[in-house]
Amino acid sequence: MLLLAAVLLAALAVRPTGGHLSALAQVRLRLVRTILGALCIQIVIISVLPEGSPGLHRLAHVASYVLAGAFVGANRRVRGMWIIALGAALNLVAILANHGVMPASHSALRAAGIATNSPGFANSSAVAHPRLLQLGDIFAVPDPWPLHNVFSIGDVCIAIGVMIAVLALSGSRLIKVQVSDGVGDAVSPEAFPRR
Repeated sequence: MLLLAAVLLAALAVRPTGGHLSALAQVRLRLVRTILGALCIQIVIISVLPEGSPGLHRLAHVASYVLAGAFVGANRRVRGMWIIALGAALNLVAILANHGVMPASHSALRAAGIATNSPGFANSSAVAHPRLLQLGDIFAVPDPWPLHNVFSIGDVCIAIGVMIAVLALSGSRLIKVQVSDGVGDAVSPEAFPRR
């Protein structure tokens, strides 16, 4: 939910900062199917089919991060992608340390109004003996607010990176756009591969 809020906020900031939302339609990112696959996996294991083999769900959860990592790596020249990569890496470290589940603090879950013992797979949950809880979902948007949920420092990094990417790709004056051509030189945004 934090990611959705970040995208909406960035989209609202595009026009007042001299950018054009129509510029986003011209961008051709690489490996788009991998990020869509990662999102589909997460939707299926969390919302559509949360029941079933916990081991399979945890493996699929980690696999969704691998797919997302491939997308981020293929588009590393886009402004903000390294911040997204940092956030995803922080989340993945916490998930791997807790056997495929993002650890969440009881207080954050309570504040967000999320049940701590719901049946089925939960990508974020209060685990019995959490490892690296400081990288887990320890922050919360409180229950009465829209989009209430728990989130991590990694999620904050991802949200910031997405906002930077949206503003940069839309031509906003807030983000000076320089896309590396892979050799270290800066090239114009028009030179970004349009595949």
